[in-house]
Amino acid sequence: MNLNEFQQWVKNYYEGRGWSDLDIFIRIGFLAEETGEVSRAIRALEIGRDRPDEKTETSDELKQELVEELGDVLGNIVVIANKYEIPLEDIFQSHRRKLLDRYSMEK
Repeated sequence: MNLNEFQQWVKNYYEGRGWSDLDIFIRIGFLAEETGEVSRAIRALEIGRDRPDEKTETSDELKQELVEELGDVLGNIVVIANKYEIPLEDIFQSHRRKLLDRYSMEK
């Protein structure tokens, strides 16, 4: 699945579930929550959780959890981009240009 197909798939899926109808400020809250879950997944991978009420997971399981949480962050970003009709390709290109302009000798 390419970038445009993924963006369209997220649009269709979220609309089908009614999730795209949520207020943008609620969506931003979800994005913040998912970003925290990415932090938690990285902490578990890097230094562990040391919680007696949580089962010990393998490195592969912890990495898969990070993959899933990054997907949740990406899903929320796609929903926000879709709300404002911004193709992900435009976001990627803009970010690349900004970094090259700011930090690169290559222009």
